[in-house]
Amino acid sequence: MSSSITLQVNGEARSLPSPMVLPDVLQQLGFNPRLVAVEYNGEILHRQFWHSTTIQAGDRLEVVTIVGGG
Repeated sequence: MSSSITLQVNGEARSLPSPMVLPDVLQQLGFNPRLVAVEYNGEILHRQFWHSTTIQAGDRLEVVTIVGGG
């Protein structure tokens, strides 16, 4: 049975179902996981660790969208 957790996303409190790994959290929040960089609790989290990172209550995410252009 899942429960709900509260975390900080770009400085705002958000409630999400738990447990969830980072890519699922990003999709739930409306981000395209292929087009973002993530800071997790103050550290840049390399993409290779996203699927093994389960988001916990009180975690802080800073999500930056990558924008291409010329």
